Amino acid sequence: MGSAAEAVADIASGSTLAVGGFGLCGIPSVLIDALLEQGADELEAVSNNCGVDDWGLGRLLGARRLRRMISSYVGENKEFARQYLSGELEVELTPQGTLAERMRCGGTGIPAFFTATGVGTQVAEGGLPWRYDDSGNVVVSSPAKEVRTFPTAEGEKQFVLEQAIVADFGLVRAWKGDRHGNLVFRDSARNFNPLAAMCGRVTIAEVEELVEPGELNPNDVHTPGVFVTRVVELTPEQAADKRIEKRTVSTPVEEVAQQPSRNLEGN
Repeated sequence: MGSAAEAVADIASGSTLAVGGFGLCGIPSVLIDALLEQGADELEAVSNNCGVDDWGLGRLLGARRLRRMISSYVGENKEFARQYLSGELEVELTPQGTLAERMRCGGTGIPAFFTATGVGTQVAEGGLPWRYDDSGNVVVSSPAKEVRTFPTAEGEKQFVLEQAIVADFGLVRAWKGDRHGNLVFRDSARNFNPLAAMCGRVTIAEVEELVEPGELNPNDVHTPGVFVTRVVELTPEQAADKRIEKRTVSTPVEEVAQQPSRNLEGN
């Protein structure tokens, strides 16, 4: 595609988006910003989390463009908490491994699966608050799910039925890609990106480095082009614009050695 704006132009209001990334690592920030400019609203996002207040999906959230989130973590975003608790946003919290498998199954044509995660909790029994009203009352809660007993090596155990996720669009960011949509993710930026690419009916990938078909070693490809519909090449500036969610800096050893010693009283 010629630009990120062109790539997201047909994302309609009310669409469901599967968005790659974990925290701020490997998020398709350029596509998210293009969607912000495009104007679609009432969106449902499926992603591990909702970015932070001023970056990633947090930008769509702050502009009131998200109506619903399916995610496994909602920290680091005060506006997310405010909208959820005030009844402006519906949130379906899902165990992280379950979320990953729901997305993977959506991409492989498996409609549902049984898992032990959540048995005996509100995940299976229902009642998790999905939406509040502006007075703090729960107006939408999670439904009860089917629980079935299966034989295992340790004896009979209960498992809860989880449904696959298929999104209208998948938005991902890759380290390298070619024009056929074959993608390579780097280190921990791989995270949810392959899963988001799999479960999107139309998947759009922003790539930091675009290479010619045949240049990628097939053994290095994490997401084959069969799952990818559109590819956007980032500029060097866009590729380098990566935010850090929490910066932790340690004191160099030589500086510690130069600091005055302290006795037990702190003198």
